[in-house]
Amino acid sequence: MNYTVVVTKSAQKQLLALPAEVRERLSGRIEALAKVPRPPDVKKLRGREAWRIRVGDYRVIYEIHDRILRVIVINVGHRREIYR
Repeated sequence: MNYTVVVTKSAQKQLLALPAEVRERLSGRIEALAKVPRPPDVKKLRGREAWRIRVGDYRVIYEIHDRILRVIVINVGHRREIYR
């Protein structure tokens, strides 16, 4: 049962602004969310219905909608800037 991964427009812009090497690593992890939306290193964020995965110093923040089998990527960025 695969989920559909949707990357918001703002997250696409954030992803394109990153260096190519980082972008490729992040893209691979984002695509992997289709098979396993809650990988072992995932954390639930406090204060909102969102999850976070780490890719080195970068973070991917996303929502999981189990009823419709959809993962929506909200934010992508460096750890010092992503939570602002």
